[in-house]
Amino acid sequence: MDLLVERCAGIDVGQAEVVVCARVADAATGAAAELVASYGTTTPDLLELHDWLAGLGVTQVAMESTGVYWKPVYYLLEDDFTVLLVNAAHVKHVPGRKTDTIDAVWLAQLLAHGLLSPSFVPPKPIRALRDLTRYRKALINERTAQVNRVHKVLQDAGIKVATFASDIFGASGRAMMRSLIAGEADPTALADLAKGRMRAKIPDLNKALTGRFSEHHAFLLQRMLDHIEFQEAEIAEPDARIEGLLATSAAQVQLLATIPGVDVRSAQTILAEIGTDMSVFPTPGHLASWAGMCPGQRESAGKRGSGKTRKGSKWLRAALVQSARDTTRSKGTYLRERYVQLRRRRGDARAVVAVGHEILLAAYRVLDTSQPYLDPGAVEVTERSAERARRHAVANLRRLGFTVTLGPAPSAV
Repeated sequence: MDLLVERCAGIDVGQAEVVVCARVADAATGAAAELVASYGTTTPDLLELHDWLAGLGVTQVAMESTGVYWKPVYYLLEDDFTVLLVNAAHVKHVPGRKTDTIDAVWLAQLLAHGLLSPSFVPPKPIRALRDLTRYRKALINERTAQVNRVHKVLQDAGIKVATFASDIFGASGRAMMRSLIAGEADPTALADLAKGRMRAKIPDLNKALTGRFSEHHAFLLQRMLDHIEFQEAEIAEPDARIEGLLATSAAQVQLLATIPGVDVRSAQTILAEIGTDMSVFPTPGHLASWAGMCPGQRESAGKRGSGKTRKGSKWLRAALVQSARDTTRSKGTYLRERYVQLRRRRGDARAVVAVGHEILLAAYRVLDTSQPYLDPGAVEVTERSAERARRHAVANLRRLGFTVTLGPAPSAV
């Protein structure tokens, strides 16, 4: 097997220690010497590792993506070496003995012969943006959990505002809840706090606000509302920082937001997960495969197995699925019609993932061409579906022994 990298290293990463195998080939004979060393994972220890590799003339380094432990090692080495972060499932050693040293040596051997495919690691600015969008999403999830607790308290008290208000945390809902906490028990007075379009529902709100709201419920609801308002203030701070980091990429955010179902927050998340440079993914299909948003390939002995999607970024998947859900409420769009067609055959969950896949492909094209999304329209899906139905019908007739000739239908008299 050809030797492609003369001086390289494989690193087995752990929480407290890294084991390194530096593979140094002799230019004259081609024989390779394998030098193994262990280092701690503190910054001074990793600086010693850096100097040792530099002293040996190492040019490329490979390591597995072990939890979050690879990050300090990768970040310290990336400026001076070509560092390949590889998927552990792709570099499994042959069955037998397994130690940290064997793993490091195996990585070095694979790297030396060009047998490793690096994982996508975004540049530093995108990594900072990714940290912020993921933290914001975690805060939003915590707020959602607290909102669900408020719903439970109101249901326990017999207050059915959520039946007639799509969002009880709008101006009307908050005013009613604050008034309940303050001791107001008259349903008519509470319903009169409705604002805007909610005022048309005042007769229903009179019934919904008649309940058994006690001092116990007021105690719980007061603390929950205070906590939610605190969480909203916490979410606003990462929001502002994300907008600051994306000041130079505002045009890309706006381009992504032209895709139906993709709002500004979703666009920011997509940009943080896949970056702005689409050249790292050769085709839209490569991006979809990396993200785990395309059907899996499982075939053996002529039989196809489950087409379950592979594992990818859960943060990107959540943003795409949310956008797909939002686009199902649009009208006359290609993505909406695509969802309807797929739901009939494959069910809701698979249809939503398929539309998320379409959104990701559209995001690739938008970022790659710097052109806004152009919706083909619902007719595109309808015509494609009709063409598929014609092909199936013709194929079935031919299997039954008929000769089929297609022509226009006679006009009605």
